[in-house]
Parts: sequence; C-alpha cells; structure tokens
Amino acid sequence: MTASNHPHDESTTLDSTAHLMNRISSQLADQLSLVSLNGTRRPVPPAPPALVLVAHGSRDPRALSTVRALVERVRELRPGLPVHLGHIELNEPRLPDTLTALGPTDAVLVPLLLARGYHVKRDIPELAAETQARTRVAAPLGPHPLLVETLYDRLVQAGWRMGMDEQTRRASAVVLAAAGSRDPDSKLDTNHTAQLLADRLGVPVVPAYASAAAPTVQAAVRALAARGHHRVAVASCFTAPGRFATQCAEAAPWIASAPLGAHPAMARLVLHRYDQALATTVSTEPELASA
Repeated sequence: MTASNHPHDESTTLDSTAHLMNRISSQLADQLSLVSLNGTRRPVPPAPPALVLVAHGSRDPRALSTVRALVERVRELRPGLPVHLGHIELNEPRLPDTLTALGPTDAVLVPLLLARGYHVKRDIPELAAETQARTRVAAPLGPHPLLVETLYDRLVQAGWRMGMDEQTRRASAVVLAAAGSRDPDSKLDTNHTAQLLADRLGVPVVPAYASAAAPTVQAAVRALAARGHHRVAVASCFTAPGRFATQCAEAAPWIASAPLGAHPAMARLVLHRYDQALATTVSTEPELASA
C-alpha cells in the first residue's frame, strides 16, 4: 500500500475524529449532569412559566409589526423562555386564543401598557379566566427607570439635545403624551413617569392625554407657552404606533418622539416585570412595582 499523496486527507480524518470525540464527550457530560454524586438521577428542572406579552391592539398595521419585533427582542435576551403574544382586542392572536393554545400551563402575562387602569385590573384577568391556563398578571411597564430611558432615547432620536445653553433650557419643556384613563391610579403612574423624565432632562415635563383624562396635548402646550416655554417637545408614551400616538404627535409645536417600540430597554423591562411576577405570590390583582 502506497502512502497518500494528499496530506489534507490525514488532517480531515483527524478533524472528523476530534469532532466525533467532542460529540461523545458533550453527550456524556449531558448524561452525567442528570446524575448526582450518590448515583441517583437528579430531577429534571421544570420548564419556566411562559411569558405572554399582552398588547392592546390597533387598527394601525404598524402596531402589530412593532409588538412582534419586541417579542423577538425579548426572545433573544432570554433563550429557552417560551415567549408569546396576545391582544386584548383588534388584532390576532387575541389573548384567550394564545392561552388556549398553551393549554393548562403556567403563564405570566406582561401588559404592554404603561400605567395601571381598567385593562390591567379587569380586562386582562377576565380574558385569562376564559381559559385553562394558570396565569398571573405582572405590573404594567410604567412607571420605571427603563421606561424613562426609552423615552429619553426616543426624544434624542427626534432631535432633543442635552447640551443646550441656559436660555434655551429655560424656554424648553416636554409634554408626556399618554393614552389616558378614568382610573386615578393611571394618572398617578403617568405623573410619576413625567417626574422621572423631568429629572432626567432637567426641564419641566407635563403629562397630557389622548382621551378620558385632562389635559389634552394641545392644552398642555398652551399652558407651557403661557409660562414662557416656547420650545416644547412631545414625548410619545405609547408602546406602538396608532391613532392616539399619531394625533398627539401632530399636536407637537416642535419635535415629537416616536413610540417606544422594540427599544432594547423595553425588552429588558418586559423581562423585569416577568421576573417580578414570579417572585410574588399568585394574585388575581396585579401589583404595581416601580423599580
């Protein structure tokens, strides 16, 4: 038998052998990880409860693509965690359909809502009760520093600059545009978010609402102008594009930021609310966590 004239044949064989040995070692390590030191089989850890992002829903087609992008970003941050999407209304899949497809399993529902209100307190628990899933409802996304980080970044992307002189700063202010709710807790949460954003920006931030609460964005802009603030930005405190976000942006006398969308801080905030919910006792009423 003659020697091979192809040196790469030998290296290929060695590479294949090394690859095979690595596979065997990896499989052996996986098997050994299931066995304790005394030789008994370790119990397989249970799968984590599913995370279901609960969006409101919108007729604006951009809303669905936005929340889907946020779902994907959450999945990237926590590989191995089952992450799903459900809507309260207007879009598919609706929350009951998502939970029905999951079957009788544990799930944490994270509202893609930015304050407490009827949807968080009543709609989401009632829709979940239509299914066999064992659910707990996490706190809404606001108020929280990660929400403020997103609001700040969106303003900067729209043209806000921190390096302004004192005269410009005195003329500047922000209207925090939110959906609005008749629930007094919703207004408390939005006020808290506005104060956190004001602390970050160093200028006044006034909450305003698209519906169900006062003032409107237009009224807030007029009130700020009466106080000498003629450089007023609108910070869009909406998860995704939609009718309310568009109306509020159109009322901006200067710049208006984009909705929060799939910002990296929003994905981290979703997971933070999920982890918080797992750390608390199962309850029919969601608990607000501000940090």
